[in-house]
Amino acid sequence: MGTLILGLVTGIFFGFFLQKGQALKYDKQLGMLRFKDFTILKVMVSAILVGMVGIYFFVDLGIGELSLKPTVLAANIIGGIIFGLGWGMLGYCPGTAVGATGEGRFDAFWGGVLGMIVGAGVFAEVYPLIKDNLLKLGDFGELTIPKVIGVNHWIVIVFLWVIAILMLMAAEKKKF
Repeated sequence: MGTLILGLVTGIFFGFFLQKGQALKYDKQLGMLRFKDFTILKVMVSAILVGMVGIYFFVDLGIGELSLKPTVLAANIIGGIIFGLGWGMLGYCPGTAVGATGEGRFDAFWGGVLGMIVGAGVFAEVYPLIKDNLLKLGDFGELTIPKVIGVNHWIVIVFLWVIAILMLMAAEKKKF
């Protein structure tokens, strides 16, 4: 029960910060997809950077653990295509669709939230057919960048922070 309550509280904070970061606005989503407004990129990259440091900090303290999923190329590519098509057609990603629904935007509910529920149902139905073939195609097991290149995770984190900060600075100037 504690895990469920923690998930609820975390979700509320996540939605709050999405709303405050203006990531729930359709115009911001569309601006990102058209490479004209990088607000969404800034919010996403900032969350990834902070999360990356927090997760590895807790792992190093011994009070957290990584729960890695296997790297399966076919599943990742197909999932990425479905995600991209959904975001492009609707103008919301899954998290922002739920947040926008909470703000009363019914386009996000009918197209996004119901679409996710239907998609999850379709996946549950076809899962037995694809679990032993398609979902195993290109299975590389549990990979992390530090493990693949054989360095300490903090070296990779610092490198990614530098790259991300440069990317955010370029986005601020809209040079890419």
